[in-house]
Amino acid sequence: MKKAEISKDILIEDLVNDYTFSVKYLMEHGIRCIMCGEPIWGTLEEAAKEKDFTDSEINDVVIEMKKLAKEESDNPEVKPIIKTEKL
Repeated sequence: MKKAEISKDILIEDLVNDYTFSVKYLMEHGIRCIMCGEPIWGTLEEAAKEKDFTDSEINDVVIEMKKLAKEESDNPEVKPIIKTEKL
């Protein structure tokens, strides 16, 4: 199954499902992505804007997350942390 492309328009649910690092990364950057065990609905941009991220800062987050996704795909031993379809 193909992963969703990381962009400012990616749904938080897809981000959490497809990229194991995303929950920790977003929380470290003050972007809430999980509430009551379920992903927050909406896009990455919407969640970041709620925390007063500028467009430039959102772009930086996307760039950094794409780098992390590449590192993750280069390491096939990484296992998903959360699979929301089971919640």
